[in-house]
Amino acid sequence: MAVVAGIDEAGLGPVLGPLVVSAVAFRAADRAAGESMWDLLRGTVTRRPPRKRFAIAIDDSKKLYSSRTAGGLERLERGVLAMLAARSGAPPTVKKMLAILCPQSADALSQYPWYADADLPLPRTFASTDLDLAANALRVAFRKAGIRLETMRAETVFTGEFNRLISATRNKATAALGVTGRLLMHLWESYPDDPLRILIDRQGGRTRYLPALQRMFAGCRFKVIDEGEALSAYHISDGPRRAELHFLVRGEQQHLPVALASMMSKYLRELFMEMFNGFWARHVTDLKPTAGYYTDGNRFYRDIVPAARRLGVDEQMLYRCR
Repeated sequence: MAVVAGIDEAGLGPVLGPLVVSAVAFRAADRAAGESMWDLLRGTVTRRPPRKRFAIAIDDSKKLYSSRTAGGLERLERGVLAMLAARSGAPPTVKKMLAILCPQSADALSQYPWYADADLPLPRTFASTDLDLAANALRVAFRKAGIRLETMRAETVFTGEFNRLISATRNKATAALGVTGRLLMHLWESYPDDPLRILIDRQGGRTRYLPALQRMFAGCRFKVIDEGEALSAYHISDGPRRAELHFLVRGEQQHLPVALASMMSKYLRELFMEMFNGFWARHVTDLKPTAGYYTDGNRFYRDIVPAARRLGVDEQMLYRCR
């Protein structure tokens, strides 16, 4: 058996809301580990919005979701919640889902008034009976394909921490790689006895990751497999423990685990933004919601500044420095 994992992020560019980096890991029979999981799960998992109630779409979140396209959030939600339900059961609320996916975020959530007391019922966009059908179909498809979904994990970087990371690194890509490193170490420590292959969507133009990986995996042995325009790949070993890390351009379009991590990151960020918008709408009359990206995020920020000052909100906890 081998473990194949994917990592991707959402929210590196906005000025409001969190950065979310997610990892998913599947245990697969040796015969299946090198094959396309889209092919192995064909009939239950598609790359397009499905026509069957029990089928789900897993693809790059940018292809499935747009705030201007009807049904975009439903596609993300259906995929993420069905996978989670097939693995460990469907959580009934956002806070219960966060306790499963990113339990380390609980202390940070309490520091932000727009998250501390907020919660939302799940699912948001479709009936729970449809979720049960999709989860059952996934369990059957996993058994037939010799696949088991084992890990769904997220690192959520709220604005205060994001600003601290930028202050320390002076670079968003470096900060994001550090957060990715938390998930790499979680996977490395979770599967000490299995061949581990981790696929990471590559952001920006970086091609050389060896110095950063050597700092993360201190004491391990490294072999550079490739460092090119489309792929940077490394073999890591520590005694019998071993892993391959592949940083890929457009990884979410090539591998299902990366696509699912992309969807999970985007879905979590959208839920956080729904709670964020809901909080400020209660304090500012006729406030138009925002997705947090630069132009509209700055408009939103200008609109809420008087209320934020009245509430005593620290700007460093609200608006990103970069």
